[in-house]
Amino acid sequence: MLDLIIRGGTVIDGSGRPGFPADVGIQGDRIVAVGHLGDARADQVVDATGVTVTPGFIDLHTHSDFTLLVNPSAESEIHQGVTLEAVGNCGHSCAPVADPEILKRHIFGYHPSVEITWRTFDEYLSQLSKNALGLSVVAFVGHGAVRLAVLGAEQRAATPEEIVTMERLVDDALAAGAIGLSTGLEYAPGSSSRTDEVVALTRVARKHEALYATHVRNRDYFYEQGIGEALAAARLSGAKLQISHITPKFGAPQHALEHTMEMLEWSRQAEVDLGYDMIPHNWGPTTMSAVLPPWAFEGGIPRLLERLGDPATRERLKQNPYPIWKLVTAKRWDDIVLFESTRNADLVGSTFEEIGRRRGVDPYDAVLDILREEGDALYSVTWVGQLISEEDLIATMRGRDCALMSDSITLAPHGALGKVKFAPSSYGWTARLFQRFVREKRVLGLEDAVYRITGLPAARLGLKDRGHLRPGAFADVTVFDPATITDNSTLKDPNRYPSGIDSVVVNGKLALHRGERTSVNAGRVLRRGAA
Repeated sequence: MLDLIIRGGTVIDGSGRPGFPADVGIQGDRIVAVGHLGDARADQVVDATGVTVTPGFIDLHTHSDFTLLVNPSAESEIHQGVTLEAVGNCGHSCAPVADPEILKRHIFGYHPSVEITWRTFDEYLSQLSKNALGLSVVAFVGHGAVRLAVLGAEQRAATPEEIVTMERLVDDALAAGAIGLSTGLEYAPGSSSRTDEVVALTRVARKHEALYATHVRNRDYFYEQGIGEALAAARLSGAKLQISHITPKFGAPQHALEHTMEMLEWSRQAEVDLGYDMIPHNWGPTTMSAVLPPWAFEGGIPRLLERLGDPATRERLKQNPYPIWKLVTAKRWDDIVLFESTRNADLVGSTFEEIGRRRGVDPYDAVLDILREEGDALYSVTWVGQLISEEDLIATMRGRDCALMSDSITLAPHGALGKVKFAPSSYGWTARLFQRFVREKRVLGLEDAVYRITGLPAARLGLKDRGHLRPGAFADVTVFDPATITDNSTLKDPNRYPSGIDSVVVNGKLALHRGERTSVNAGRVLRRGAA
């Protein structure tokens, strides 16, 4: 007598090999059988006739560190078949904490309903564990959070003594179970660091045999430097490397992707353990404040708001030759859309060409005005840009080591997160992968696409008993129809669940059944070494 049987489906086991007809038997939180289960009985049965049964999808790159505290049920991910996600990417994490007031301004998805009471990474993971999580979670310690804990809001190179303090904080976080170290070198505060600081911290990651994930310093004008710095840090430290959202952005030369892949191959030949990932979308999100030069952030938000209000300083801000998106310097305002703003919710979904026209100002001034109007919450304003050609996205996706991920946060269409918008991929990234790039474009075969969001990310994260359907593995399972799975989100209405996903099992419990969310939250915080 089993707890759960998933009967009659085509099993794609997460290894990349061809699918095969089989039942999946589950007892407790583990898979106990994959094969023909005949007359075996179970307390619950899922009929998977005519559809596909896969490992639960793994979202390798998210920023849900705080939203999982606000609403731990992870509705937006469960409805997409995701059973595990990695938070703390791009240098942003919820710990360590020296000054909560400084940190909360750098946290994606911050909401005042949750007080920051923890200080260490161990305390943060313990706090997260107290919640009834909808999915399982692993967490990176973010270089940005470490920097804020040591340097506060100062935007400058760290001293040797400060680097030693940062090394200790990273060491403590990894000892407490952080899955790895992440950097966000294109954002403040990480953008003020020197390469020697990055190498020093990646050496700590190597000591713990933990993953180093990086949002590189540049992927357009100076893409060689950004990718080269990541590869050099891994080569010098010996750390296992994951390059986040690797595809070159608008502004990079035509040969940038080909050259990037050549650089990766050279590093593989030098025995660097590396992988990379990409969002299955050519519209990418970021915080709108990232358009500003590093000096704009000196002195914290009060000084930044003063600068945004001073006409002469505003002109200096607009003369920034290297904003995070070169769409700005090219004045491609039709390719940039306001995605989230509390004070200007009526403008969300509009291009900055439209916003500038409605306000009667230059689009760049509209950007600065909206940031200023948001006040203390200006870091929560997000925009999306058409940054990547689909041709480059497809070429990246065909790479043998390319995992797919959301680069988003967990959301829900109700409660404190009900009106929050973060990225075009928040509600539809897995469905878009199978609809657009498997069914329509035939870029990947079905088994390969499943591998890119199950077995591959599990391997990169060092999770031995997840990402595969096999006896003994944890019972994370997704049941969906490859012929009908559809991304229903749009830029103007992004928070819409996909269709075609039938059932989701998290640690042996049904979290989604017949397309409906159950009341079960069986997720766990997984600490490195015990995951």
